[in-house]
Amino acid sequence: MKILSLFAVLPLLVLAACGSGSGGDNASAPAGSVKAVSAPAGANWLETVSETPEGGVRMGNPNAPIKLVEYGSRTCPVCGAFGREATQPLEQKYVATGKVSWEFREYLVHGQPDIPASLLGKCVPIATFFPILEQMYINQGPVEEKMSSPEGQALFQKMQNAKPQEVAAAWADYLGYVDFFKQRGLPEDKARACLADTKALDRILAVMKGGDAKGVTGTPSFFINDQQVDAIAWPQLEAALKARGA
Repeated sequence: MKILSLFAVLPLLVLAACGSGSGGDNASAPAGSVKAVSAPAGANWLETVSETPEGGVRMGNPNAPIKLVEYGSRTCPVCGAFGREATQPLEQKYVATGKVSWEFREYLVHGQPDIPASLLGKCVPIATFFPILEQMYINQGPVEEKMSSPEGQALFQKMQNAKPQEVAAAWADYLGYVDFFKQRGLPEDKARACLADTKALDRILAVMKGGDAKGVTGTPSFFINDQQVDAIAWPQLEAALKARGA
């Protein structure tokens, strides 16, 4: 758990990192239009969801010619704004066609509060991963308020030297995540077990390390076919997808 020590020095709200993740280039030459790919009989690309070897969760055609990877934080306001605006058009206009696959990789840009959000987000059945991610963004407002409140700042200070499972449990209770997930079908005993799963946290931190190696410095950060694109909002990302033939 040595990597977790970095969270002790992160400020509660790393606003410079949330929303500054992209440093790539959208100036690629426009590609020819990519043809739609039908899902196998009886299947639906929006219901084709799987974990990837890189530690993310992917929706859509695993062999899509356009592969979108997002590094995101469930507590980042910029990620939340993107999620609320982009999820439905991204899924319906692009992923559903088989042209684009969408992979989400956790990136704990805010440190402590992100830990329970990601652990519980990865604890649900994989079929509900993306719907619950969207719901977390839709319900992000109260979470942001509690994080930035005096009580949130005090909790951050109190948890600086705590064990990872203690940090996860304390923030999950404070932010109301246990009840949030219970209302969406995750039993409390399973939620508590996931919050105490340090191996799961190690896997998330390994995903972050992989993102760092690719040049991720904040969230959201987007890659299309392994090329980082300069986008933090849906209009920018949609333009980049279209430029590549989506």
